[in-house]
Amino acid sequence: MTIREARLDDIRQIQYVRNSVTENTLSDPSLVTDEDCANFIVHRGKGWVCEIKNELVGFAIVDLKEHNIWALFLKPEFEKQGIGKLLHDGMLDWYFAQTKTTVWLGTSPHTRAESFYRKAGWKEIGTHGKGELKFEMTHQFWLSRSEAKKQASIE
Repeated sequence: MTIREARLDDIRQIQYVRNSVTENTLSDPSLVTDEDCANFIVHRGKGWVCEIKNELVGFAIVDLKEHNIWALFLKPEFEKQGIGKLLHDGMLDWYFAQTKTTVWLGTSPHTRAESFYRKAGWKEIGTHGKGELKFEMTHQFWLSRSEAKKQASIE
């Protein structure tokens, strides 16, 4: 398994992964264009992908301009293997190395994603868009969480 920065030539596979999910599906896949993906991974923020045996199985993208998690998705058959956590943690480590601004995300209620974000320490702060739950993560909380993990690994 390899986690690396997303490249423009990954966009076709990123779109494939995004449209393979069974929760938080797009009502209209044409709403997220290849140009959108390129803009987010090159100009607005950064993205990461996970590859297993040369197959892209997941990706994460953070937006530094709007301070939100634009995407974190895995092919369904690769869920519950720790890949999402690796992508998530690496993305937030990078994000908070760039800025101390609180980051937010939206996700559908009553989904595995909602549970994932709660377990990762995200705090629900209301709703967003069309009935999505809105969560946020502060720099201070992420830093304290990272320090606690470092301390636990030393002991």
